[in-house]
Amino acid sequence: MSEQRWTRPVTVTVNGRRETRDVEHRTLLVHFLREHLRLTGTHIGCDTSNCGACTVVLEGAAVKSCTLLAVQVDGQSVTTVEGLSGPYNGLSAVQEGFRQEHGLQCGYCTPGMVMASTALLSEQPDPSPDAIRHALEGNICRCTGYEMIVRSVRWAAEHGDAAARAEVTP
Repeated sequence: MSEQRWTRPVTVTVNGRRETRDVEHRTLLVHFLREHLRLTGTHIGCDTSNCGACTVVLEGAAVKSCTLLAVQVDGQSVTTVEGLSGPYNGLSAVQEGFRQEHGLQCGYCTPGMVMASTALLSEQPDPSPDAIRHALEGNICRCTGYEMIVRSVRWAAEHGDAAARAEVTP
């Protein structure tokens, strides 16, 4: 009887750094980021893709990392909230927008909201409030109400194209 291999090496560029780890085939991307790479800014909220707390940017698109297996992103690039930086004392324009416009309270949804907003602004640098609401539909906030979040994203859009890119710090 041949021995079955339950793990395999996965190589992902995360926040500009190439990372290789042996993972079980069933390891979700969110667990790969949190447990294997110790990037705990990506939150686990529901494990069912309903809340959006685990949103990251994969190859330029916002994705819920609880819906992907780590083996599915082998060879691809992921940006997490830890990988954002920018001209506002190290914060990206989206992060600064959330600070300026009070787009967070408990902070649990914030990394997912920030990453979904970052992906939106990279595709659409000057979105309307309705476009922002549509882009954030899959992200749930239980504290602030969405108006402050929409204002936060508009603040980022209004403060230059630094908001439109996830500037990764390796």
